[in-house]
Amino acid sequence: MKVTVRDTKETTFSCDVLILPLFENQGIKQYSDIDKALGGLPGKTISSGEFRGRHGDMSLLHTESRIKPARVLLAGLGKKEDINPDKLRQAGGRAASYLRSIGTGNAGLSTRTIGPLHISPVVFVEGCLLSDYRFEKYRKEENRKGLKGITVLSGKDISKQIKQTEAAAKAAYLARDLVNTPSNDMTPSGLVKAARTLKKVSVKVIERKQAEALGMGAYVSVAKGSMEPSKFIVITYKGKNVRPVALIGKSITFDSGGISLKPSEGMEKMKYDMAGGAAVLGVMQAAAEMNLPVHIIAVLPATENLPGGSASKPGDVVMSLEGKTIEIITTDAEGRLAIADAIGYVKKFKPSAIIDIATLTGACSIAFGNEVIAMMGNDDSLMAKMKRASDDTAERVWQMPLFDEYKEYIKSDIADLKNSGGRAGSLISSGYFLKEFAGDVPWTHLDIAGTAWTDKDRPYIPKGATGIGVRLLLEFLKGL
Repeated sequence: MKVTVRDTKETTFSCDVLILPLFENQGIKQYSDIDKALGGLPGKTISSGEFRGRHGDMSLLHTESRIKPARVLLAGLGKKEDINPDKLRQAGGRAASYLRSIGTGNAGLSTRTIGPLHISPVVFVEGCLLSDYRFEKYRKEENRKGLKGITVLSGKDISKQIKQTEAAAKAAYLARDLVNTPSNDMTPSGLVKAARTLKKVSVKVIERKQAEALGMGAYVSVAKGSMEPSKFIVITYKGKNVRPVALIGKSITFDSGGISLKPSEGMEKMKYDMAGGAAVLGVMQAAAEMNLPVHIIAVLPATENLPGGSASKPGDVVMSLEGKTIEIITTDAEGRLAIADAIGYVKKFKPSAIIDIATLTGACSIAFGNEVIAMMGNDDSLMAKMKRASDDTAERVWQMPLFDEYKEYIKSDIADLKNSGGRAGSLISSGYFLKEFAGDVPWTHLDIAGTAWTDKDRPYIPKGATGIGVRLLLEFLKGL
């Protein structure tokens, strides 16, 4: 979808449909000229109760050539006192989805009602862009219906905002594509291929033998059961010569649980276990496109986690890159093993901060459902910046405690640590496990297990992979 800006009157702009956002119980007074030109039809539609302006309400009117737009879409924003950026984003998503369903080509967006708010109309456009995503790579006949373009009718210079929003939406699309792709195609090598399509970055791949030589025993232990070559992917973007921010994305391209095999029901979704790595790849694409003045070291410790004759077993002890030994209690707690060695690897670059993002625990889904990212860390200032980015993007985080008592949960009888403390407190004890490797480096952990996938369509997130974390991390990096 192409987004443009034009300073012109709504009635003289030629398009398939003109979107008029309206608040509940506010009538048509802000569009009295359009109402008059259409013979009072919009006003009658409202006064009859057919359209009330409630959040998500839609009503399509044909203009019969009385004005240049062929049709007018009345789009409800809800009560004015309740409006916020995400409600505006959702309204944009719903409007675009509706127009997609009727096969509309080009739309114009009036900004009369949005303009006076302390919220940019670009937020509405962002909802349109994010909702327009479809994954149809494996369909014989693709459904190509959808908005081809949207023009924001505004006299303000919002072109920079639009470019950044388009870059973020494209990055979310990339992350969704990678996660939606089945694991027979989205292998660790597939992630390498995706990484090498990025511009303005350098890509280094550490193969399994080299990872073994470096001492990444925790990461390598996850890969042992798979015939698919593991790939420890390192991506560098240098938009500014400063200490890097390290981003680590869990990249288990399929997680069967290994020897500690998961139940078969729902296992097909375990292709989504690389959603953290997909989000990081999306961020790297957008950071380069936006020319963000930051230095980023991104690591994707990619592998499959499968059972097999050479797979790691419960009770095995492995040595991490940091030199700490880990007793494997369950091979289904594999993501933290891969991330532990990724943390150990990035520390050699002396990063100003380490952020890891991972579909780490089923306990996160139990605690928060599909609504919230669990956040933990060792630096309150860093987490406060992430919370601000969360508020701006509506990719919501909730901070969990990392009390010292949780260290007891991962204490092993025979090694320095064990990779699981059992069901009780497992959301937090898994975070505490990673804290042991972060040490004194400012670090934040984002558990996206509940938010990386949705089983139903949402206002601007179609069913399937959500691309969660892309916009959050981009906003965080911009805030730096």
